[in-house]
Amino acid sequence: MNAEMILSLLGGLGLFLYGLKLMSEGVENVAGSKMKGILELCTKNRFVGVVVGAVFTAIIQSSSAATVMVVSFVNSSLMTLMQSVGVIMGANIGTSITAQLVVLKFEAIAPLFIIIGVVMVMFFKKPMIGKVGEVVIGFGSLFLGIGFMKDSMAEIGSTDMVKEAIGYLNNPLIALLVGIILTAIIQSSSAAVGIMIVMASQELVSLSMCIYFILGANIGSCVSALMVCVNAKKNAKRAAFIHLLYNIIGSLIEFVIIVIFESQIVGLFDLNHLDKSVANAQVILKVIQMVMLFPVAGWIVRLSQWLVRGEDEKTEEFELQYITMDGHLAPATAIIEVTNEIKRMGDIALANLEKAMDALMNKKGELIDEVLHTEDEVNFLSNKITSYLVDICQEIPMSEAKYIAGYYHVVSDIERIGDHAENVAECAKNSIDDNIEFSEQGRKEIQEIFACVDKTVKLSLEAFTDRKDTHLQEIIELENKVDVMEKEFQKAHVRRLANNQCSPNATIFSDLVSNLERVSDHATNIGFAIYKEEEYI
Repeated sequence: MNAEMILSLLGGLGLFLYGLKLMSEGVENVAGSKMKGILELCTKNRFVGVVVGAVFTAIIQSSSAATVMVVSFVNSSLMTLMQSVGVIMGANIGTSITAQLVVLKFEAIAPLFIIIGVVMVMFFKKPMIGKVGEVVIGFGSLFLGIGFMKDSMAEIGSTDMVKEAIGYLNNPLIALLVGIILTAIIQSSSAAVGIMIVMASQELVSLSMCIYFILGANIGSCVSALMVCVNAKKNAKRAAFIHLLYNIIGSLIEFVIIVIFESQIVGLFDLNHLDKSVANAQVILKVIQMVMLFPVAGWIVRLSQWLVRGEDEKTEEFELQYITMDGHLAPATAIIEVTNEIKRMGDIALANLEKAMDALMNKKGELIDEVLHTEDEVNFLSNKITSYLVDICQEIPMSEAKYIAGYYHVVSDIERIGDHAENVAECAKNSIDDNIEFSEQGRKEIQEIFACVDKTVKLSLEAFTDRKDTHLQEIIELENKVDVMEKEFQKAHVRRLANNQCSPNATIFSDLVSNLERVSDHATNIGFAIYKEEEYI
């Protein structure tokens, strides 16, 4: 065994890992905008979660990435622990598809995939084509790496030192431990099992050793989720522990069964094609594990809650609910987290405006301090969300990046709505302090314009959050209506003042109507943040 053999083997492993990474990240980038729909499917029931988890992981070629997304969803309160169990089970099955790809023997045409991918990246201007090109390059690199590894292992495997080292792995427990350690180091069970398939294709390892190694790789694959949840909320940590418990319990049960019935189990496979048998064994082990543990998923959830006890401590007076400032867990889910946080901020700002109007119209002085306190929360959310947008703008999927500029504007517009709520609260304070009374007609006009403004804000937040243009035409009509009302009501107020029909110091009416009209403007901006307004006028 010389340095050239070792370099060739390491180079092949590097290409294989890089190919897997390109494929996973490329598909994740392209599929980012579909994550919300995938999430909605997962919430139906546990079995649907298994199916979705398996299909999604098979597409992105990484159970680690899929599990990290699940942890991210749980951290953002977008998925419950019970819903996460099904997706985690499915992800374990979906990751076995990589092994099936490895045995396809595409090494000979791998360079063709690479050159096609390079052409797509370099000569097409559309970013989406470039991202798909990266996936194709990753696919080619994966098989090119397999080819290098096979050629290197054919030579290295014949050396006495390697034969002796592999001989130690015939111990089931050692093979299990090696699977755990290697997978934990490279953080990809797909890559670890792929290495074993390459070794099996050169007849360097036995099928039974590969099976024990696969069980160890199942456990080692949990490292990624455990690492990203260190600074996450307790529920996210529980989701990571569910992944760990599921793999430890399932793998150990299967380990004991295989140790007892090893010869019978190995005899069920085709020993003339070890690489295919290893790939098939991985699928079978994953499916059996899911079948065994699916009925006791609730117990696994409860065990994770026992291991991770207590509730999250509040470190500040205000806090984010959907995003974690210590670092987003998965780029593909970051936009979902920030969308929900912005929607929450909008709901808080609108509720605060409604409270300020209640304080004004019904002279509820006790509400004024509450409005001012809530305005501090709106400002807090504005600052934190803006910082988060800065952090993620370079990493989120390209299908989402185009919305970031609009998101900045939405946060700013919601913050301005919060400011107007504070202005209305000041009007309420002046009204109470100076004992100002609106005329009956004035009260009616205020209620009429506020009803339109309130509806505009609600429709705009819905249009922004759901990314549906269903309400945009109605938003424009309401905004035009508010503009007309503001002008008419200002003139009517002047006439009432001239005719002594209202208190001479009731100038707050004019300020109030102006504030509400500006709220309507900001609401319209929110509704059209990701659309072109001129297309709907």
